[in-house]
Amino acid sequence: MPNISREEVAHLAKLARLAVTDKELDVFAGQLDEILDAVAKVGEVAAEDIPQTSHAVPLTNVFRDDAVQPCLSQEEALSGAPAAEDGRFRVPRILGEEQ
Repeated sequence: MPNISREEVAHLAKLARLAVTDKELDVFAGQLDEILDAVAKVGEVAAEDIPQTSHAVPLTNVFRDDAVQPCLSQEEALSGAPAAEDGRFRVPRILGEEQ
């Protein structure tokens, strides 16, 4: 017995806004059946002594300590700016915006 009917495939296609032909509905129904069968078998393969995993290899995070490092002074940072005003970068006003 198939897991998914032709009408269900048509409904899914409509939800996804896909235009499919009658022939495609039959093909997609068969393909989705195979996919659902494969997914259903996954639970049968796993043994109780094998822990479930979300990744093939373990994930590790590499952290570093926050440390103060030398940086540019305000004058050095603004020295390459096309325009500066009051110790800040000057940028053009966005259209229609009030001050």
